[in-house]
Amino acid sequence: MSLVVPTDPVERLSLPPLPQADPCVLVIFGASGDLTQRKLVPALYDLACVGCMNPRFEVIGVGRTAMSSEQFRDRMRQAVASSKDVGSFTDSAWQSFSERLHYLPGDINDLSFFPRLAGQLDQMQRAGASPNHLFYASTPAAQALPIIAGLGAAGLARQQQGLR
Repeated sequence: MSLVVPTDPVERLSLPPLPQADPCVLVIFGASGDLTQRKLVPALYDLACVGCMNPRFEVIGVGRTAMSSEQFRDRMRQAVASSKDVGSFTDSAWQSFSERLHYLPGDINDLSFFPRLAGQLDQMQRAGASPNHLFYASTPAAQALPIIAGLGAAGLARQQQGLR
């Protein structure tokens, strides 16, 4: 025997809009690796799609793999488009988001790399990027020390202007 219970339609709850992050340049060390492709960039893309990403939020991917910013964008596009974690992928949303992605090849164990990174950040800031910098190590823990030492040696760990 079965019983049918009439119910009222479920009310749609209205949620307040999600907050938008402050402007920032996110530097991802190990950006040519798996974590960046599978999790980090798809999550950033989703945040941009729902309006949480400030228009002045940009990403610099850092990795040992030699590639241009355009090649990095192509690689990330494939990862985001095929990700199961992305709400919805559209070419127009990707085009807008991908303009914020940059790539700088380099070896974190080479101290001459970090002045190049500082130069890239300065150049971006002169072009209108945020002075706020967030450094993310998407690397094995053993690589944290060379990253921290390199940032310190290049003066990138000091908060002279903006947040670090």
